[in-house]
Amino acid sequence: MNDSSTRSVLGAFALASMLGLAACANGNPPEGGDRSPGSLVTHRVVTTTAALPSAARTELITYLSEDATGQPVLVSGTVAIPRGEAPEGGWPVVSWAHGTTGVGDACAPSADTIGGPAHSYVSRAGAMLDRWVADGNVVVQTDYEGLGTPGGHPYMNGESARNSVVDIVRAARELDADVGSRWTVIGHSQGGHAALYTAAGGPDRAPELELQAAVVLAPGSRTSDVAGYFASGGPGIEQALSFLPVLLLGAEAADPSLSADAMLTDTARPLLAAARTGCMDDVREAAARVPVDNLFAPDADMSRLGEYYATQELESLTPVVPTLVVQGTADVLVSRAATDRITEALCGNGAALTYSVYDGADHRGVLEESFPETKAFVDKARTGDASTPTCG
Repeated sequence: MNDSSTRSVLGAFALASMLGLAACANGNPPEGGDRSPGSLVTHRVVTTTAALPSAARTELITYLSEDATGQPVLVSGTVAIPRGEAPEGGWPVVSWAHGTTGVGDACAPSADTIGGPAHSYVSRAGAMLDRWVADGNVVVQTDYEGLGTPGGHPYMNGESARNSVVDIVRAARELDADVGSRWTVIGHSQGGHAALYTAAGGPDRAPELELQAAVVLAPGSRTSDVAGYFASGGPGIEQALSFLPVLLLGAEAADPSLSADAMLTDTARPLLAAARTGCMDDVREAAARVPVDNLFAPDADMSRLGEYYATQELESLTPVVPTLVVQGTADVLVSRAATDRITEALCGNGAALTYSVYDGADHRGVLEESFPETKAFVDKARTGDASTPTCG
């Protein structure tokens, strides 16, 4: 059986488990007892590029989580176990929240292969994460809701992403008794958005776990401005165009009344087809053939899109654990100005936050350039001796 077939079988078992959970909600508990968020559904060892080289083993898992409305969903991801013997209390955990890969199932990082549609990003993030597992951390990587499992992917929905990030830690502890309860969330771009939601709400979601720190790299934000930005034809719109169909389909996944197809013209609709079947490289190719002055249908109600994404902005959050935010000055996807605004708001909310800016670092460059500071920050937070925050 090839890897694709195996993933399909795992998905089928996972779907059956979700149906069992629904039965439980109706008063008929599924065989095997309680299937609460974080319950492990399936697992198998993987040896593809999704495996971290320094790990004793990496397993592809499916587990139960919840969407933004509290309904049960199936999520996939990977768990990398370090070599050697676990320390007293179990291995500490790093829960990684990945950046934008796309909204199609092929874009799930756990499905990565050499030459795969998201390999350029996943492999670069993986090299950074391998340093964590080599240093004695369990590294868990959620794919997020709807990537590699049934249903759409609610791109940039903070509640859904937070749930996926938290619940995979619970599932890892069910997978291996040596996985500890102390954990850190680290996220980049889309995952930086998820990491901030986790820093604010993660401890309440999983009080049995000890969230010790959060690291937020170039957090995605200002999605509520998307309609106005593209309608204005502002600077850099051609480069940003590949994110438009992902945002539209993400909103539709969270609220099906927000029809992505209805928002675009016939000329621009191929962007949606590319996003549904491919990943970001495929969307960028499609975007190169779409005129930026003919995107939105004349009767499209773009106000509702903005209203939805306004509920997902970061400025109202209050992280409750030591939090490091990192931004590069050469980042053209997440601007320093946007991250400055977010950190100022978080500081105003009373967050204990450290903000570091890396001169000349671009969007992906912060992964490597900030690693020494990130590692030192997490190590201090684990001992209770957190770095002096910029605010709070």
